[in-house]
Amino acid sequence: MKDKIMVVDDEEHIRMLYSEELADEGYQVVTVSNGFRLLQKIEREKPTLVILDIRLADYNGLDLLQSIRERFDDLPVGFCTAYDTFKEDTKSASADFYVVRSFDLTELKKRIASTIEIYRQKEIKHEFI
Repeated sequence: MKDKIMVVDDEEHIRMLYSEELADEGYQVVTVSNGFRLLQKIEREKPTLVILDIRLADYNGLDLLQSIRERFDDLPVGFCTAYDTFKEDTKSASADFYVVRSFDLTELKKRIASTIEIYRQKEIKHEFI
């Protein structure tokens, strides 16, 4: 079964770019244009990993991250945003990764793959305990 990546970004061209690039890497991709009912969308879609933008038109990605952590503590969540100023924000510290947006998605792809692998290893270790 393919890993499912949920991309949450209010910019359509970013969602399309990430969707195409990540699908080429073998991921199933679900895109979401806003934070409205995001927790319900996560519950329904059951993504392997969520990529959030920090500045969405209708929601603050840092607040969304906090809500996701409260309800889905074992779901990997990373930021990919144009703003590096939030990297040191205490709210962003609970993200699994923080990548400054670029049209070269090499760094994002590496962080996604490594984060999924880390979570898989945690699951394997937990099964043996």
